[in-house]
Amino acid sequence: MSRAINFHYKKVDGFLRPIIPIEVQKKNRSVRIEVLVDSGADQCIFWGEIGEALGIEVDKGIPMQFGGVSGSLAKGYIHKVGIVVDGTTLNADVVFSYEIAPVGLAIVGQLSFFEHFTVKFDYKKRSVVLR
Repeated sequence: MSRAINFHYKKVDGFLRPIIPIEVQKKNRSVRIEVLVDSGADQCIFWGEIGEALGIEVDKGIPMQFGGVSGSLAKGYIHKVGIVVDGTTLNADVVFSYEIAPVGLAIVGQLSFFEHFTVKFDYKKRSVVLR
């Protein structure tokens, strides 16, 4: 991708974060959500309820465990979906999990997201640019 897609940071819980809107697609269904662009995450991780809304039998995916900074492990299931960012569709392996809180942020990480874009974070300008 050669064109730049610019998003502004959003304030969440008193902190500015690189959050962008995306659309997640599977067959003829789609869900619009906001995600945290997380350079420290290996996987794209979404709530299990998003998978259900797409008609996915979440627990029929490829099982995996993942962890975060707390060190505790959570269980999830990998499924192939489309992720649409500003009109660009990515074929993505996404982990859906019921062990993360739907009130938190879904995240896009290194695999299936960063591998498609050059990502520039600019905290001073409060922007994240995908190219």
